[in-house]
Parts: sequence; C-alpha cells; structure tokens
Amino acid sequence: MSIASQEDASRRAYTAWQKAVAGVLAKSRRVDIADLPEDPEHLLDATTYDGVTIAPLYGALDETPENSLPGSFPFVRGRDATRDVNAGWKVSARFGFGQTDPEAVNRSILDGLNNGVSALWLVVGEHSLPVAGISPALNGVLFDLAPVVLDARADTVDAAEALLSAVDSAEVGDRSAIDIRLGAATLTARFAGDEAPPLNAVVTLARTSAERTERVRAITVDGTVFHNRGASDSQEVGAAVAAGLEYLRELTSAGLTAAQALGQLEFRFAATDDQFQTIAKFRAARTLWARVAQVVGAPSSGGAPQHGVTSEAMMAQRDPWVNMLRTTLAAFGAGIGGADAVTVLPFDVALDGGAAGVSKTFSSRIARNTQLLLLEESHLGRVLDPGSGSWYIEQLTDELAEKAWQFTQKIEAEGGYSAALESGALADAIAAVKAARDSDIAHRRTPLTGVNEFPNLAEAPLPPPTSSPKVDRYGAAFEALRDRSDAYLAENDARPLALLAPIGSVAEHNVRTTFAANLLASGGIHSENPGPLTADTMADAVRTSGARIAVLCGTDKRYGDEAAAAVAALRAAGVERVLLAGPDKIFAGVTGEMRPDDFLTAKVDAVTVLDDLLEFLGA
Repeated sequence: MSIASQEDASRRAYTAWQKAVAGVLAKSRRVDIADLPEDPEHLLDATTYDGVTIAPLYGALDETPENSLPGSFPFVRGRDATRDVNAGWKVSARFGFGQTDPEAVNRSILDGLNNGVSALWLVVGEHSLPVAGISPALNGVLFDLAPVVLDARADTVDAAEALLSAVDSAEVGDRSAIDIRLGAATLTARFAGDEAPPLNAVVTLARTSAERTERVRAITVDGTVFHNRGASDSQEVGAAVAAGLEYLRELTSAGLTAAQALGQLEFRFAATDDQFQTIAKFRAARTLWARVAQVVGAPSSGGAPQHGVTSEAMMAQRDPWVNMLRTTLAAFGAGIGGADAVTVLPFDVALDGGAAGVSKTFSSRIARNTQLLLLEESHLGRVLDPGSGSWYIEQLTDELAEKAWQFTQKIEAEGGYSAALESGALADAIAAVKAARDSDIAHRRTPLTGVNEFPNLAEAPLPPPTSSPKVDRYGAAFEALRDRSDAYLAENDARPLALLAPIGSVAEHNVRTTFAANLLASGGIHSENPGPLTADTMADAVRTSGARIAVLCGTDKRYGDEAAAAVAALRAAGVERVLLAGPDKIFAGVTGEMRPDDFLTAKVDAVTVLDDLLEFLGA
C-alpha cells in the first residue's frame, strides 16, 4: 500500500471514530448530534498545567518524523547508546540522610550494594553524615562500579575534597570508569532557601574537576526544588535549563571551553505518578539541553546525565501505603523516559520519623525493590527509549519541550535565572500553577487516594510534626484538616461527628450517602448512617447520635416530595446545621427553617467546606 493510500485509510478510520464519538456524546448529553461541534472528540480533550492539550486518541495522523538514535544529538532518545541493556538504568538510593554514624551508614551502603543498588546518593551535613565520616562510610565501595553523588549543601566544597581524597586512595585499574558527582547546587538551592557554597567556589570546584582523570561533574542542576514548590513539568525543566545556562556562562567566563563546561553539569528531575508526563519530561529536558549545547558550539557534549527522583510533593502522610503505587509509576516513567539513575524515596518519607511500626530497613528495601522488580522481572531496561514511535509520547514530548523552552525564554527576558529569582518572577509563575493545582485538589477534580478520596478514618493519629516542611505536598490542605480531627479525638475520645439522614430506599440514597461520607471523612469528620429515615424518625436518630450536623441524602425526586419536611424535622430535633447532598436548585424559592444551610455537590471547594464544619464542631 502506498503512503497516500495509508493516509487515506487512516483518515477514513478517524472519521468513522468521530461519528461513533458523536453518537455516544449526544446520547450521554441528551442532545441532538447536529448540536455538537464539528469535531466532537475535542469535548474529551484534557489540558495540563503546562497548557498542553491531551487528545482522547492518537493515531497515524499524529505521526512525527523519527528521532535520531540514542546517544546522538539531540539526545531525545537517551544520552548513552551503549548502556548495558542487561542492567538498565542505575538503581540509586539515598544514604546518610538523618544518620550521623559513619559505620552505620557504611553498613547500609554495603547492604544496599549487595542487594541491587548500583548508584549511591550520599547526604552530608547537619543531622546527616558528617564530612569526616565520608571516607569510612564509603569503605569497601568499588568506585569504578558504583557512581557516587554528593548532596552536601553548604559543606559541598569540604565534602568534595573528602570524597575525592577517598577516590584517590582507592585501588582502581581504570580510573576513567569512576563516575563522581559533587552535587554543587548553588543556584537551585537559592530558590529552595537552602545553604550552598558561593558561586565562585563552585566554579573553582568545576575547574578542578575538569582536570581529573575520573569522570567528575561538579554541578547538579536540581529541578526538584521547583517541582517541590508547585511547578508544572515545563516550569521545572525550563527553570532548570535557565539555571544551567547561568552556570555555563560562569564556567566559560572562568576559562573552561564550552565542552568542558557542559561536562560539569548533571540534572535532577522529579518523577511523578503521571507516567506519560514523566516520560515526556525527561525526553523533553534532554532535547532542550541539547539545543543549548548546539547554540554554544558543542552539540556532541549536550547529553547531560539525568537523575530521576520520585516526587516528594505527591507523597501523602495519610494512608502512606498508597505511596508505593505512586512511586512505582514514577520509577516506571523516569526509567522509560531515559533517566540515567533513578532514586525511589521510601513510601513513608512524608512522615517525620517514618510510618509508625515500620522500620527504616523495611521502607528502604521496598523502595529499592520497586526498581529491581521493574528491571529484573518486567525487563524495562532491556530496550533504550521504548516510548519512541508512540504517537502520544512523541507529541507530548514535543509540546512539553516547546512550553519549557518558552519558560526558559521568559526567564532569560527577565535578565537570566538570578534576576528572575531576585525579582520574584520565577516564584510568582510557579505559585500560579500551584494555586491552580491546589484548587483542583480542593474541589476533588484531582483525586488523591487516601487523602481527598477513600480516606481511612480508622488510621492511628499522627504525632505532631517536628520540622517545617520545604515541600508543598499535594495533599497538605486535607491532611491539615485530618490533623485537627486527630487533636479533637485526643481531647474528646471521639472524632467530629455528622449524622447522615437518608430518605427513600437504599437504592435511592446510597450514591449520595457514600458521596457525603467520603467527603466528610476526607476532613476527618466521622459520619453515622442509621439507614432510611422519615420525618417521624428523624428525632430518634438525632437523639441517638448526638450530632449537631446532619446531611440529608436522597434522590432529586425524593427531595422534591420530602426534603423540606425532613429539614424542618431535623431542626426541630436539635440539629444546628443541616446540609443537603445535592444541588441548591431543588430548593429554589424555599426559605427559612425548611431550607438547608448548605449544599454538598461534587463541585464544592471541599477544603473550605470542611474547614467551616470543623470550626463549627470545635475542631
């Protein structure tokens, strides 16, 4: 079949699908097909926080030209053409965080290496591994087999000296096989408010690193700091590229060639449970940085290493076991997207001290094994860039790269990364996206299992936090409500209470009682359901429960017949606030004691509603 014939067949198939979509939409919306737009499938489009439109179907008509092979400019398909497909990406794990004993850190490192870890992320500094403990902590590590990434913040220069000294003392046949990242992250640390060495010290460190026989990169451009404050994917990538540009200018001004300067940077990005967005983000980030390398005259040096870290912002404190699913999807996305190393954070990382009754050994093992299962049982590392050729992934990669490049250009128009940081333009842009996401979560348009959907009120209360978080977690607003419920429980031996007042048969009220109970529980409010009630039995239910709040639940038709009388009966029984699970149009024109105080629908701002109810109940 000729190409023209194939395209014609694709168009006919797409037209037939459009007609089928129109038929379904017309039926579900109870309208005539003629009243739908010319391209009805676009009613099913979704828009990301980056402004990228996600179509409901991708087909041959969305095909794009094939990208160059992995290891070739623009590196969209990966930076390493010779990666060992039997090993896949590097399984990285974080060590030293919250541990001050070098010997204990060393035991953890060796245990990890013996059980599948292939790259080390070493955290050094206050309340973590001390600089003097770096060498003993790495005792027995084969540097030519396990890359080491430092994370030492203000102690970066001293820690780098200690690490390189340990490397110098190691007996290694091929020193060019040693891969060390010194983790200087001054520019991105400024955004996060973290301590970091001055930029001139980082430049000096990079110049020293460039002269070494080993593969040493001094600088980590940490995009996760933008993600953790609410940035969209394009903002995270765009801001990281802008920071990378500033590093390049500083390094080349200090005498390094463009190729040498490019060789001193690695990038760290967050991987989320939106697997396709994550895949596209890592591919798009490589594309953008390759373009930068091309502009500065060293395109072959544009394949900077990428370190994927599962998002801290997506992690939940409530029902933390669900985080295992989130991190599995995130690790999948980062690995398929071409990250050189992936770190899966422990499922209970959002909880101070970890989950109650769970050892750090267990949570670390689960994090490590998440990747090992993907690599060794699902064999995801056996193919370089398996997403290549997917109509959806290719288009998403291109559009995300375009949006990220536009964001980089905006930062450059502000005078560069530091200028945009100081003016507040960078923070303001990210805050706007965070506000939009927070609104979607508050309105439960974006579900967070165990947090704003399917919460488990039987969970043991959490201890009060001992530190101020530097991560704006997605579920924080709902979890703050649950914290208030925990405090109320501690004082009253019971959680804040609401009575569900169902009217009609179970088949009639079940949908709305389930909805109301789920909504209330997401704010820590326990609900009691006595079963179907009538105006005559409302008083007994109220008296038995002792509830000050009641939620009337039934069908619209049942409301039309009985709701007004039920509301009046609940008030007469002593209920101080009556809510109705349903829209207020049912009570159009009704005023006074027979009108509910508020209406609960899927469109309400649940955080605001629940905050008000908890305040009313004294929580």
